[in-house]
Amino acid sequence: MPKLELIATTTFGLEAVVKREIENLEYKITKVDDGRITYMGDESAIVKSNLWLRCADRVLLKMGAFPVYSFEELYQQTRALPWEEWIPMDGKFTVTGASVKSKLYSVPDCQSIVKKAIVDRLKDFYQCEWFAETGADFTTKVSILKDIATITIDTSGTGLHKRGYRIKDVAAPIKETLASAMVQLSFWKSGRILVDPFCGSGTIPIEAAMLAKNIAPGLNRKFASEEWPAIPSDLWKAHRKEAYSAINYDLPLNIYASDIDPKAIEAAMENAIESRVDDCIEFKVMPASKLSLDDNHGIIISNPPYGERIGEKEKLISIYRDLRKLLEGNKTWSLYLLTSDERFEALFSEKPAHKRRKLYNGRIEVTYYQYYGEKPKREERL
Repeated sequence: MPKLELIATTTFGLEAVVKREIENLEYKITKVDDGRITYMGDESAIVKSNLWLRCADRVLLKMGAFPVYSFEELYQQTRALPWEEWIPMDGKFTVTGASVKSKLYSVPDCQSIVKKAIVDRLKDFYQCEWFAETGADFTTKVSILKDIATITIDTSGTGLHKRGYRIKDVAAPIKETLASAMVQLSFWKSGRILVDPFCGSGTIPIEAAMLAKNIAPGLNRKFASEEWPAIPSDLWKAHRKEAYSAINYDLPLNIYASDIDPKAIEAAMENAIESRVDDCIEFKVMPASKLSLDDNHGIIISNPPYGERIGEKEKLISIYRDLRKLLEGNKTWSLYLLTSDERFEALFSEKPAHKRRKLYNGRIEVTYYQYYGEKPKREERL
């Protein structure tokens, strides 16, 4: 099969992380836009991208992109695309859409025209007048931005943040893709201690353990393109087998996770078992004020409660004070903290964060604050 053009979508602010992940899979990046990384690959790239990308939201197959100023142009250009190479006679092809700053601003009309163009193309190819659409999903999207239409098919199905291990949850959980990005944007590596004192259902420590042990995030779930006839099932089996053999089961890790809520810890422990990393994370019911740091050069990565309800904001101030005292007494430790609380930096320390990054947890705008501890001395690094 010739080279394919793929698009990995991602939360705004994580483009650089996803770009690096794609490059690690050895695929050529052709373009980076806000929330979208375009790259080249083949059918194996569809499989490997879905199995291995930790911070992308979806992997899309780009069918084509072209300027459109009329519905007739949208119809003709869409019909000219090789839909029969992907969609079988029984394929289910739902069409979604979006339009920004374009002459064709009616999204329902654009969706209808793209659907009609696909149907007419497949009618000619399969020599039939009606499609049952009872087979695999080929969710198609027409996105028009400044009169340029991009048409894609979703290869992932359910979003890639759905790893399959989260069998128990808590209120306002952090997305798995964002949790993995937080770890990758930190200086944590397997030889250092990692602590999450507000672990909730365990997403950050679980994602850190999966990353360190090289467990592919997509191993525990299915993808829409697994049912596509154009991608041989043997290809999926081969890459899953390869991913299982790549896991470093014996890697020692020092990951500690705690939360004041016993139900959260119960959920976290069950999720860790489901993700096969329960042997390397120590969970404990404990308030953050009781946390003690017994070693040097460890890292705290956490997503504390946002305090959106009345009365909770004062509790957050107490949490910030506890964290500040903890780091003041342990100057070699680093803190990486995600919050939507705009007061955090001023309340936490007189010194500004070494680095901050605007991100999104779902639709909530958050900031990732990074405070670096003292660097280890040369003899400590040896």
